Amino acid sequence: MKRDWIGILSAALVATCISTNGFAADELKLKAISDSAIKPAMDKYGIPGMAVAITVDGEDHIFNYGTVSKDTDKPVTAATMFELGSISKTFTVTLTSYAEVTGRLSLSDKASKYLPSMKGKPFGDVTLMNLGTHTAGGFPLQVPDDVKTEKQLIDYFEAWRPSHEAGTHRTYANPGIGMLGYITAKSMGDGFVALMEGKLFPSLGLKSTFIDVPKSRMADYAQGYKRSGEPARMTPAILSSEAYGVKSTASDMIRFIDANMGLIELNEKLQQAITNTHREYFDVGAMTQDLIWEQYSYPATLTTLMENNSSAMLKTIPVKQLTPAMEPRDDVWINKTGSTNGFGAYVAFIPKERVGIVILANKNYPNEDRVSAAYQILTDITSAR
Repeated sequence: MKRDWIGILSAALVATCISTNGFAADELKLKAISDSAIKPAMDKYGIPGMAVAITVDGEDHIFNYGTVSKDTDKPVTAATMFELGSISKTFTVTLTSYAEVTGRLSLSDKASKYLPSMKGKPFGDVTLMNLGTHTAGGFPLQVPDDVKTEKQLIDYFEAWRPSHEAGTHRTYANPGIGMLGYITAKSMGDGFVALMEGKLFPSLGLKSTFIDVPKSRMADYAQGYKRSGEPARMTPAILSSEAYGVKSTASDMIRFIDANMGLIELNEKLQQAITNTHREYFDVGAMTQDLIWEQYSYPATLTTLMENNSSAMLKTIPVKQLTPAMEPRDDVWINKTGSTNGFGAYVAFIPKERVGIVILANKNYPNEDRVSAAYQILTDITSAR
């Protein structure tokens, strides 16, 4: 009897070791894949610290590199927050989509419905869908520097004149998505930051994602660096919260990517809102414009992804509206880049493959290198299956 128990225990121990070693091997393999793509970029651009998160079939893996600052040996950890830049816009449209699902607004509404002073003005006739797809008629990339107060903001949009008819051209710009966030908050009866930090982020299960980083978490906020090497963090400005103001960790962001692929359990209306942000509204050549998200038929080539995430996409580009908008599908590569003066970020996911990636860096470096690294990592993962 004693020998039998010893045999059972021995078999259980062996099984446990095999299981553990198998998991460790997967983790080690993923880290090797990540290392081979990330370390060369860090060396090439002198990036102090990076965090990479990879999701495979709903299992998240986080790999941290370097330090939070050039002036300290403090390593990047799971708690380290990075500026997301324009990836923040994906949260803004998620809130807008949630407002639509819950009956607070419709993307077909005109801006004047929420901003009565815009009635009879060109901006008043712009739909919320156009604001969420960069097709409102042409804004500058940034809100003008002399616009600093809410009154000046409203005056600016009352005086605005479009360069093109809405829905005919894509001009990537912060003022449009900024006003979408502003209008969404009005429709929900609260301030934008309060809605994001008090409702959306907690509903998504994000515990280290903020617009205004609390004092208790400032030690986790990485120091950013310009391409020139000078230290930099974003300075709040009018509509910055709505357009590029979110700070987050790799672990929170990969959870958001999981949510975008329907791989975690969420409130039904919130999940529907997230899914709706993947509707295809405009044909922009090889890329399709969703609500902020940019989408490509899968498989996509690296050349296509690099070209469509380059600075050339900041120009005004003719587009073809898809009427009706195409419903979300899974055979696509969906991505978004984000930059501030001191940070560079990229997120991408492939619903069909149930894989996704988050790359965060505390230095601004070219989009093409971020895309190339992500493509290498996700391709290696899917090819190994």
